[in-house]
Amino acid sequence: MATKDLSKYDIESVPTAENMRFGLVVAEWNFEITSVLATGAISTLKKHGVTDENILVKYVPGSFELPLGAQYFAELENVDAVILLGCVIQGETRHFDYICAGVTQGTVDLNLKYNKPFIFGVLTTNNQQQAIDRAGGKHGNKGDEAAVTAIKMVHLKQNFSV
Repeated sequence: MATKDLSKYDIESVPTAENMRFGLVVAEWNFEITSVLATGAISTLKKHGVTDENILVKYVPGSFELPLGAQYFAELENVDAVILLGCVIQGETRHFDYICAGVTQGTVDLNLKYNKPFIFGVLTTNNQQQAIDRAGGKHGNKGDEAAVTAIKMVHLKQNFSV
């Protein structure tokens, strides 16, 4: 199955993010991958006008803790959107399934509970190479894609406001 380059997009299709504020929650587990995702997300946010002081980054131990870290942003910081960045790599047990299901459902729940964009930037791969390929490798950087999605979702919400 082919995967598109996650870092390629029509730059003109992304609105300015000059007055937007973002929280990033980054999993420390598989940090060699998640740190690259975070670098990509931050770079993309800046490319679209977000200032350093409007990008807040916090770390959690693993991907399972991402939803709670994101909830802290919703409750304790004034952010327009939260980007969750993690990496879960399939192992020999069903642990992968539980972690992926938990972080996915947690992210969905946050979107609906807080009426705020919580962007799922979690790699769920079969092996380390697939993760590398999606964290700055041959398929681009999922962090870039997550940042673009966050900007577009904040812009969408702002367009509903009167």
